[in-house]
Amino acid sequence: MKSKLLLVLIIVGLGYFATAQNVVVFGKIFEEESPLPFASVIADNGIGGTSTNESGIYSLTLKKGEEYEITASYVGYFPKKIKLSADGSDSIRLDFELKRSAALEEVVVTGTMKPSYVSESPIKIDVISFSQLETFMPVAGSSIVENIKLVNGVQEVVACGVCFTNSISINGLPGPYTAVLMDGTPMYGNLASVYGLNGIPSMIIDRMEIIKGPSSTLYGSEAVAGVINIITKDPSEQPLVSLDIMGTSHKESFGNLAIAPKIGETAGYIGLNYAYVNDFDDSNNDGFGDGINMDRISAFTKWDIHRKSGKEFSIVGRYYYEDRRNGVEEYLKDRNYRDLRGSEHIYGESIYTNRMELFGTYELNMKPDIKVDFSLSDHQQDSYYGTDFYKADQQIAFANLLWNKDLGYHDLLFGLTNRYQAYDDNTVATEKTVNGSTFNHPNNQWIPGVFVQDEFRPVEKWILLGGMRMDHYENHGLIFAPRLNIKFKPSVWTTYRLNFGTGFRIVNLFTEDHAFVTGQREVIITEELNPEQSYNASFNINHIYSLFEGSGSIDIDGYYTHFTNKINPDYSDPGQIIYSNSDGYARTMGIGVNVNYSFTFPLGLSLGMNIQDVRETEILESGQKKHTRLEFAPRWSGVATANFQWRKQGITMAYTARITGDMELPEVYDLDESGNPLFSSRPTNSQPFSIHTFQVIKKINDGISIYAGLQNIWDYRQDLSPLIGYNDPNSPVGFSDHFDTVYAYSPNHGREFYLGVRWNGWMRK
Repeated sequence: MKSKLLLVLIIVGLGYFATAQNVVVFGKIFEEESPLPFASVIADNGIGGTSTNESGIYSLTLKKGEEYEITASYVGYFPKKIKLSADGSDSIRLDFELKRSAALEEVVVTGTMKPSYVSESPIKIDVISFSQLETFMPVAGSSIVENIKLVNGVQEVVACGVCFTNSISINGLPGPYTAVLMDGTPMYGNLASVYGLNGIPSMIIDRMEIIKGPSSTLYGSEAVAGVINIITKDPSEQPLVSLDIMGTSHKESFGNLAIAPKIGETAGYIGLNYAYVNDFDDSNNDGFGDGINMDRISAFTKWDIHRKSGKEFSIVGRYYYEDRRNGVEEYLKDRNYRDLRGSEHIYGESIYTNRMELFGTYELNMKPDIKVDFSLSDHQQDSYYGTDFYKADQQIAFANLLWNKDLGYHDLLFGLTNRYQAYDDNTVATEKTVNGSTFNHPNNQWIPGVFVQDEFRPVEKWILLGGMRMDHYENHGLIFAPRLNIKFKPSVWTTYRLNFGTGFRIVNLFTEDHAFVTGQREVIITEELNPEQSYNASFNINHIYSLFEGSGSIDIDGYYTHFTNKINPDYSDPGQIIYSNSDGYARTMGIGVNVNYSFTFPLGLSLGMNIQDVRETEILESGQKKHTRLEFAPRWSGVATANFQWRKQGITMAYTARITGDMELPEVYDLDESGNPLFSSRPTNSQPFSIHTFQVIKKINDGISIYAGLQNIWDYRQDLSPLIGYNDPNSPVGFSDHFDTVYAYSPNHGREFYLGVRWNGWMRK
């Protein structure tokens, strides 16, 4: 080591005679006593950068007589900045000691229900921070459904080609298979999984934690495909006032306003988000708007209440209202929909959603580590799909009592769960017939559960996590869900994870599948539907590497899930949707690869690709097996991002590309000039497509930033209208017996320019 430092000093001495106008900055970058090879060193004025050698030593030549800010960074560590005046000496020694952080050391809670560093978690967790959202997306105009597209293997699934309701798909499975949590509490299953997710504004998000693969052991029925946990912002770390307003070329307006007061030692956060879209575009000439119109408002508040004991007590409240509509131009013009809801002659769809939420965490003031997570939600929907009126109410009360006990090698977590959900609507879903009389019968369920988890660390490099859960459902009895997770970390740079488990899902068709109320299809349920069961295995390899003076990481995921009792909608009859438990089985399997790389200059790249096969297998009467790909599950998908920071000018540029491969589509038939279905169907396999976005952020000062961007740069739109039977000459538009909305598989919005301004005032010290 001493000889290498001596060599650097000799080089510095020789450099003095070659150029007396320069100064050589040299030193070592390390963690505690360990050198960090191939770490990046950058001068903020853009003169250049370099990286350390295998021993963590660097050398950088700068001009004399100038002020510099030198930044040292390394994958998985907090970057460190030191200001330097390059006067006097011809050589300056500058050492950097870095602390672990970033993706490796960010604290997460989703995998094990207790705080854990990403690098230490036995569960693979993808994390999207608010700073990432700001870099790549317009925060004022985005919601969780847009944000989640930054994660490889996660897609938006459009449920309707008129009102464009949507959900989130993980690894090819439909949206209701994904559990969406807020600060660890499940509130977005069933009705809200289709109608509530768009109302979660980005402004309240501190980070999103994503687990791919069944997580029913901790989170219950909806967690078959995975979990998305939205961690809300810490009030004490927010500016006293913040404002974000944005407008688009499609005459849309979005905005966020927030204040973060402090009362004594108690910190609070109060936010208001709005969205306004009221424009009619019909580029595909099907007579319907290419995107929704809406008025949306969401109010949010969070308080971290100070307690003398130091124990946690946080409480959060949110109210969300949305007026969503689309249809023919006459339905939307001058807000005519208000008087035309349910019209038999002018088709449109109008959805009013009111949603209230209250949730939080309370740690008991006692020596044992015991806390309660709780939530209450009320979701009311009043909607018309043409002449079909759909009114639904759902209330969910949830409480989770958690006891964490550390026994050295064993870290135990015990949980008692109580969930009560009440659902009522005006459809046959809540009707009951007794002795020939039919009456309304709301679907109310009390679901108690218990789970236990043991995180066992026998030796330094190994972690074994075992768990089991038992839930009781009135109609299905006890349902058992175990899991086992193994983590092996042979070195600082490489981690292996192997996971096994089971999952289950209680299906609520009328709250999850939008197709039964839109279009003209009849719903047929051939039998009493049993819970879906799943068995899964997955593995993950993560490796941090150094290459070409830069560094990065590579992440490889493989997964396999086998389903029994799988419930799939059958659209093969043009006038029906048929639901039944499959006599065969279904499975999803695939592999995902993510590669990240940071150059010595301020450019970061990320590339992810996911290849999957999602299909159902039926056992025919002959005993043969019939394999069918599940609809709307792309064979492959990818996401790429790039961001460049021009620090001296305060400019950040970010580019995002999302690529979606071909997918199976429903078999539907267009109409001829007489209004009869054609002999051949539309294509049942989509063409690959990509959506590209570019954003520039200019920092004016410490509080004000201006941002602008172009979404869908190449103006991609779905080749064919998402609607069927809209051109039937024998009936008003939208009222044909052949009218259907199920052929929506990609965005239909077209190219869009946006411009916005952010202001963060009076930052806390």
